[in-house]
Amino acid sequence: MNTICAIATPAGLGATAMIRISGPEAFGIAGKLFPEKSNLAGLEPNRAKFASLYDFSNEKRELIDQVVVTKFATPHSFTGENVVEISCHGSVYIQQRIIELLVKNGCRMAAPGEFTQRAFLNGKLDLPQAEAIADLIEAQSETAHHAAMRQLQGELSGKMAVLREELLQMASLLELELDFSEEEVEFADRTTLLNLLGHIKAEVNNLLRSYKWGTMLKNGIPVAIVGEPNVGKSTLLNALLQRERAIVSDIPGTTRDTIEDTFTLNGTLFRFIDTAGIRESGDTIERIGIERAFDTIRKAAIILWITDARKSSQEIESELSKITDSIESDDKKIILIRNKADLVSDSSNHIENAIYISAKKGENLESVLNEIDSFVKENHIQDITLLTSERHQALLNGILISIERTENGLKQQFPTDLVAEDVRMALLDLGELTGTISSDDILNNIFGKFCIGK
Repeated sequence: MNTICAIATPAGLGATAMIRISGPEAFGIAGKLFPEKSNLAGLEPNRAKFASLYDFSNEKRELIDQVVVTKFATPHSFTGENVVEISCHGSVYIQQRIIELLVKNGCRMAAPGEFTQRAFLNGKLDLPQAEAIADLIEAQSETAHHAAMRQLQGELSGKMAVLREELLQMASLLELELDFSEEEVEFADRTTLLNLLGHIKAEVNNLLRSYKWGTMLKNGIPVAIVGEPNVGKSTLLNALLQRERAIVSDIPGTTRDTIEDTFTLNGTLFRFIDTAGIRESGDTIERIGIERAFDTIRKAAIILWITDARKSSQEIESELSKITDSIESDDKKIILIRNKADLVSDSSNHIENAIYISAKKGENLESVLNEIDSFVKENHIQDITLLTSERHQALLNGILISIERTENGLKQQFPTDLVAEDVRMALLDLGELTGTISSDDILNNIFGKFCIGK
């Protein structure tokens, strides 16, 4: 296998940068950049050394930089190969010179994700753990980081191992029956197998349901700010973000398209979406904005329903029906916010469980944020294994189909060979998910999305 190298830190100018080398010739190639007296060859693995790095390609013997070199010997490294990491000053020129020297001395430039791919191929990680590294790098919040770390530590892999063991147990019993098919011996009690399938099916369904939460944590939990025109939706958005993100005007219909921005609250990323005021309108452009508002409501996890605090409860119920009649709201958290509370002189229109605020004056916004934050706790998102990959979701859907076909085959007393084939299909999809069964095309597609140097 070739020895590869790449800059492992972000591109551009910085105080320091790190260059990673991995492969059978990593020690020898790196050693050619340092004088013999630096004794890089004698440096113990897992030790760092301060040394001067030179270009020895001509008589000039040009000093390039003073660096820190760290060695990791196979198999005790990230990739499972010999690895050298060179920490140099962050000059773009210095980084490029070192890369040029490494390539000149026998390295090949690494492809995107090739270091992680080698870690997978060398058994240092399974495929879900390798994919978790990309999620870890891209994590924008504490909860997203927490979910990626749990997957990197093998939580999802552990669940897949249990499912595989149960499916193998079932497959073994069915295969044994096939071996003795002429004697018509039934080794596997059908009731026991159906109970086992029920457990497997429940676990797969739990993981599939978690995909919604996993993608929301990665991209930001969508929060739709909705209501009639001029109730203070854009003012509330600006107040929550603490900056002028949306145009505020007394003219109805100012917001004609969705306006998005993110906000991190107690370690969780939320994606706030200001929408067009919901009303009957003859304006073509405004109607498109209202349609987009309803589309946003359907996709949102949390709805901040803004109303004027001076309106009666009957008027509020009429407003609410415009929203709830057009969406499935069972899985959504609807927070009723009565804005312009500072203009209310009496409490005759008071509605229980509503939050009374003045977005313009910034009054009682903490109550809104507390209600938004409670969404994470109410759904126990931090306590469950989260599916975050579209690839995992597709394969688990395939496994679920095979399990349901197996279940139906057992209930309908299909021939054992047909039932066993469905179990085999579930095992194949499970093997592709964990990486025990994989093709070069699959691996290239997965690791090709990584950054170079990782």
